This record gives sequence, C-alpha cells and structure tokens, in this order.
Amino acid sequence: QVQLVESGGGLVQPGGSLRLSCAASRSIMNINSMGWYRQPPGKQRELVAEITGGGSTNYADSVKGRFTISRDIAKNTVYLQMNNLKPEDTAVYYCYAQEVVGQSRGQGTQVTVSS
Repeated sequence: QVQLVESGGGLVQPGGSLRLSCAASRSIMNINSMGWYRQPPGKQRELVAEITGGGSTNYADSVKGRFTISRDIAKNTVYLQMNNLKPEDTAVYYCYAQEVVGQSRGQGTQVTVSS
C-alpha cells in the first residue's frame, strides 16, 4: 500500500489560512480516490474532502466554500487549502488513499484555530 506523509498543520487565528500537503510514496495516478479526514478532540472522525481518480471533488457541508482539495500528479501530492478557518476546524487532519486493496492513511497533522 502507498505510504502517506502529511505536513502543513499548525496554529492559526480565526479567519486565517493553512495549506496541508499529503505526499505519497509513489504515483497517485491510478489511486481510486484520495482525501482528508479530520478528528476534533473528543469527537468522531469526519470526512472533509475527497478527490477522485477522475478529478471530481466532494466536500463536507461544513467546509464548502472555504476548503479546496487539489492534487499534483507529477509530485504525487494532494493538497487541502483551508481559508477562513474557524475554531471548530480544530482537529487532527489525516490524509487517506483509497485503493482496490484497501485504504492507507497518514499519521495526521494537528490544526489548531485559536486567538
């Protein structure tokens, strides 16, 4: 299975922006879909955004209009641009890759939105 490494998390003030990166250990060209989950403290994990092999995107209602998922196939990397961040976006963000053989996930990156 593909190995995934997230980066780009950190502390940001409300209204600020962050860009998360998810670097894959090999080509992402033939991966069925990739995306981002998040798990807020004390809450269940939720799907934030996904991008399919064909390039279609889907978003959780809570992030529509604020977050954008994209990919650079040449760099084997998926991104999550997060704008107008809110305190409720605070969570550990995990990248995943869904393949026929199963799902791979990264180790997660912490995003904290606080003044």
